[in-house]
Amino acid sequence: MNETVNWKNGAHGHKFIASFSGGKDSVLALYKSMLVGEAIGLIVMMEEEGKRSRSHGMPPEIIQAQAESIGLPLYTAAASWDDYENKFMVLLEHAKRQGAEVLVTGDLDMPIDNCWHDKVTQKAGLKLGMPLWEMDHYEAVKQFIDLGFKSTLVTVNLALGMREEDLGRTLTYDFIKEMIARGIDPCGEGGEFHTTVIDGPIFNHPIPVHKCSIVKNGDYAFMPLELPGT
Repeated sequence: MNETVNWKNGAHGHKFIASFSGGKDSVLALYKSMLVGEAIGLIVMMEEEGKRSRSHGMPPEIIQAQAESIGLPLYTAAASWDDYENKFMVLLEHAKRQGAEVLVTGDLDMPIDNCWHDKVTQKAGLKLGMPLWEMDHYEAVKQFIDLGFKSTLVTVNLALGMREEDLGRTLTYDFIKEMIARGIDPCGEGGEFHTTVIDGPIFNHPIPVHKCSIVKNGDYAFMPLELPGT
């Protein structure tokens, strides 16, 4: 296991590759790491068909638009859950050959023992950086909003207190307070919701998105996003 005292500051003074979902936590972690280290790219894992991201179900066009606005190349692979780790390792090894020394992730509550990211970074000969690790959830989302990032809710779990009408809403102080009053974690760390970030201080320009019709699947509801003209 890596020295856990270094997880929060793992990117300091190093070149790094960032695990990227396009959501608020991965974007905030990327922002914090770019202040102290040098980003060389973004790792995004896709579903087997390559049509949606594994983490937030985003289409590749949206992810590519985010990466282009941020100014970083994408390292992508399509994988099932069975071969996810092997495909992830291939990307880490490629990033290492390109100069990466650290993998940055946006995890807040990762356990010290049996940390999957710690395991794969050790196997790849990289260090681990988790700048949001053990951060208070409200403080994390407050920092995100204070910095001027703009995000849209794209996935909600209807069994965990979220509602269909929450889809498409922008993460604001008032919305965060409302969710806390409803008993919902302000970061959605229990899987209550996912976001897509469309603007902020590391974006060279906002991502223009079209909000599509809501889709339901069991306890989940989704609002797919599209780029205009796609």
